[in-house]
Amino acid sequence: MILIADSGSSKTDWRVIHHDGKISQHRGVGFNPYYMTSEEMAIQMRNDFLVNLETEIEEIYFYGAGCSSSERKAEVSSALETIFHHAQIQVDHDLAAAAHATCGHHSGIACILGTGSNSCDYDGKEIIATRPAAGYILGDEGGGCYVGRQFLMDFIHEEMPDKIRKAAIDRFHITQNIIQDHVYRQPFPSRYMASFCRFITENKADPYCYGLFYNSFMDFFKKHIFKYQDYRNKPVNFVGSIAYYNSDILRKAAADAGISVNMIIESPIAGLTLYHQELL
Repeated sequence: MILIADSGSSKTDWRVIHHDGKISQHRGVGFNPYYMTSEEMAIQMRNDFLVNLETEIEEIYFYGAGCSSSERKAEVSSALETIFHHAQIQVDHDLAAAAHATCGHHSGIACILGTGSNSCDYDGKEIIATRPAAGYILGDEGGGCYVGRQFLMDFIHEEMPDKIRKAAIDRFHITQNIIQDHVYRQPFPSRYMASFCRFITENKADPYCYGLFYNSFMDFFKKHIFKYQDYRNKPVNFVGSIAYYNSDILRKAAADAGISVNMIIESPIAGLTLYHQELL
């Protein structure tokens, strides 16, 4: 059997291709070797879904955020090996997953707008160019953490509409001290900041919330898309929950920026499953 994973910082989509062609699926927590050790990932991977398959899985294809360097890939492989002792394991970057799922065998630009953000220029076979992914403190423009961070900054400085501020207090019971504790003292601050995006999306009819996404997407275009050669003549594709659930704002921002948006999907896991089925 084959195990496929598409992992971001907040969640991981798992698919199993059984010998009879049946496909089973599971959604679990996210993994990012930039912010987690191999040991921490191994502990979280030891859930019932994976452990119950430990003797049956023969091949693993793991696509993950933060898996761009050989060192990070080795850390993820090590975590998987604690469960799957005899499986062949291949770890690749989540950009490869985005490119395979949205561009297929054609050239284009593939982007990730989830908890974090990233992008690449793809020639139909290989990734030929990327932009720096500076992480949740120095980058992640367009991603949920970036949007959530601006929202929380505006909350602390009382620079948002009163009705949005009151609604946030009623829903999350947040204060400046609670926010700072989660951001500076608790684990996974990027997940925490991104967690406010559902609320912002639900209120995107309000000009303030709409503007949070619109301006964030424009920042992403400036740091990423505008720097790819001939970007105006290439289809630009997006994967990730932020892009998917705010696709109306994303398409508007892209149109204003002269960018041709092709596909917007929430997760590349379905495309990846088809891709690996074809290799059987």
